[in-house]
Amino acid sequence: MPNMIAMAVPHAGGKFERIERDIPNPAPGELLIEVHACGVCHSDALTVEGHVPGIAYPRVPGHEVIGIVAAVGSNVGGWQVGDRAGVGWFGGSCGHCVRCRRGEAFACEVIQAVTGVTRDGGYATHLVADATAVAHVPTDLDQIESAPLLCAGITTFNALRNCGAGPGDLVVIHGVGGLGHLGIQFARRLGFCTVAVNRGRGKEELARKLGAHDYIDSEDGDVAQILQQMGGARAIIATVTSADAMRAIVGGLGPNGVMMVIGAVGTFPVDTLDLLGKRAAVKGWYSGVAADSEDTLAFSKLNNVSSMNEIFPFEEAQAAYDRMMSGKARFRVVLKMR
Repeated sequence: MPNMIAMAVPHAGGKFERIERDIPNPAPGELLIEVHACGVCHSDALTVEGHVPGIAYPRVPGHEVIGIVAAVGSNVGGWQVGDRAGVGWFGGSCGHCVRCRRGEAFACEVIQAVTGVTRDGGYATHLVADATAVAHVPTDLDQIESAPLLCAGITTFNALRNCGAGPGDLVVIHGVGGLGHLGIQFARRLGFCTVAVNRGRGKEELARKLGAHDYIDSEDGDVAQILQQMGGARAIIATVTSADAMRAIVGGLGPNGVMMVIGAVGTFPVDTLDLLGKRAAVKGWYSGVAADSEDTLAFSKLNNVSSMNEIFPFEEAQAAYDRMMSGKARFRVVLKMR
């Protein structure tokens, strides 16, 4: 039987190791994916550093996967060998409870798997995925540019389309990084008055080129007050990983404004009287399910949204992961399998 190659973490906190295995056969309800590209995401640290209890090692991370279907398990409809496919970190659902049937399996206590965490992911030439976790990928989307759309892209796109803003409303993308550079593109193309906020002026030219109508240097005065002078934000998409930065900007919400938190920072203080007076809210948002991935990919294709990436050969997974964790990548890191 031919072999597959994977870059696996042998134990929590360990370094990546190259391993070879037999290419698996998909079980009923599963697809075998031949991986062409896989994004390296900050949440891969959950697996690499062992932040999730009960992970079985060795484990292969990776949940921004683009490839083709290599084999179809029994009881799977809608897929054929050779179809282009994408796998995000949603690894499938039980399909029995009401939440699963509504596509809300992240809110459910019965999640079948999480790609790259509870089952092996895309730092490999092949992976097996539950068919409910797999998204159809347009054939004319570039495999490298589209891989990060399956986590960074879907997270920002879903947050924006669920933030309550309408065309012409003031929407702030807080942070011009791996999430934010995609958020700016999505926000502009969704018809929002798009304002990018970042520390310093170093990314202003890029932010405007990506589609921002305006740019605020968060070091140049009180960012919340500046937003209030602009009429108040209908939505703030907080992509940063700084509690202080989130605390400083939340006051920039306008009436009925919503701050969508997609950057993990732990806790930060919020003036509840200010929220009450504006009927404003602070809300968390996860990425999404396979149908959301398909929506994100389709919208990106139609509106020329793409990620900016640093590309590494797949067997240099350790260097790619270290580069991503350093915070110096511009803006996503992608492993290329071939």
